[in-house]
Amino acid sequence: MSWSANVARSPRHNPVLVLEGYTGLSDTARGAVIALGNFDGVHAGHLAVLAKARGLAQEIGAPLGVALFQPHPRRFFAPDSAPFKLMSHDWRNEKLAAAGARTVFALPFDETMAAMSPEEFVETVLHRGLGIRGVVTGADFRFGKGRAGDADQLEAFCAVRGIKARRADLLNDSEEKVSSSRIRTALADGDVAAAARWLDGAWRVEGEVQHGDKRGRTIGFPTANVLLGDYTRPAHGVYAVRVGLPGERPSRPGVANFGVRPTVNGTQERLEVFLFDFDQDLYGQMISVAFEGFLRPEQKFEDFAALKVQIEADAKAARDMLSATAGPA
Repeated sequence: MSWSANVARSPRHNPVLVLEGYTGLSDTARGAVIALGNFDGVHAGHLAVLAKARGLAQEIGAPLGVALFQPHPRRFFAPDSAPFKLMSHDWRNEKLAAAGARTVFALPFDETMAAMSPEEFVETVLHRGLGIRGVVTGADFRFGKGRAGDADQLEAFCAVRGIKARRADLLNDSEEKVSSSRIRTALADGDVAAAARWLDGAWRVEGEVQHGDKRGRTIGFPTANVLLGDYTRPAHGVYAVRVGLPGERPSRPGVANFGVRPTVNGTQERLEVFLFDFDQDLYGQMISVAFEGFLRPEQKFEDFAALKVQIEADAKAARDMLSATAGPA
């Protein structure tokens, strides 16, 4: 069983055409050169693959597309594993469009695809399904049942079908491969600066503002509370952030705490965001939060008076950090 292609678009920015599935494509959607992978984060390593695919597309006169797996194979094989997502589909599509992609092919990673041999994947999905003219992957790309296929096999299986296949060399930073896993590790360590360097911009999450216990407003710091869902978890602590309201990019300054709120004996992880100079009701709205800098680890305070003093200090530190990174007016 396979998905037929359906058109979907990013609801806010519509940067690329998104086609769900690999069958029933129109003639105009076929014949692309694709960058193939997972592209969670669209980090510097992914951009190297996209750049090579863009060069191949220009060489043979074909449009540039991206084919990725949805859901991520990691979530398919381990549905109960810890959250790991780095970015929303909207942000991912924006970055893919900025790299030159015209179409995103969202390939359904289900039981059928998981059982395909490497050659069956090339024949069924890439050749007969997408009708591609070229494909580029990272040098360490694996595919097919049991991850049996590698870049060499992909090239061989494509060659007999008239498809040009190339690989992008691994991109290293300080002798270590740039990868989504490395970015997750940096975020777990609170190193949002390193994550931003590899993502080419501050890491950000999107979520719906939930009703909280409203304790913050009693000490003069009302917060927008967001659950992170399947996003990877950053270090528990306090961050300088920029926030985007619906339809906006993250630009409004603020300070946020991510953690379990030990001062009130909390147990559920929550992102609490205080926007500077802002007093609108955000309940039920989707906001984006960009993590610009790490200020301190989360800690437990003796009482709300001590907590208020610390939040005031955190807010000042966040304002100073964000002013310093904003550059000249």
